[in-house]
Amino acid sequence: MPTVLQVRGYRFGFFSSDWHEPYHVHVTKGGCEAKFWLRPVRFVENYGFRAHELRTTFGILQEHEDEICRAWDEFFGETQG
Repeated sequence: MPTVLQVRGYRFGFFSSDWHEPYHVHVTKGGCEAKFWLRPVRFVENYGFRAHELRTTFGILQEHEDEICRAWDEFFGETQG
């Protein structure tokens, strides 16, 4: 999973097999993982994060959404254009 952002111990990335899905990102930290769609940011699934951690990652994603989508386009090509 390429890491596109690391903030406050959270790692944000996507899997190379994700090319066929809309913009999204996987967030990992301390053995927990969550998935968020982007444009607009919305929660998809959670494996172990507490509610306050999901709120924190949501805020980070809103702040860095354009940066992550640019990284997606660079990695996969502009598939979402």
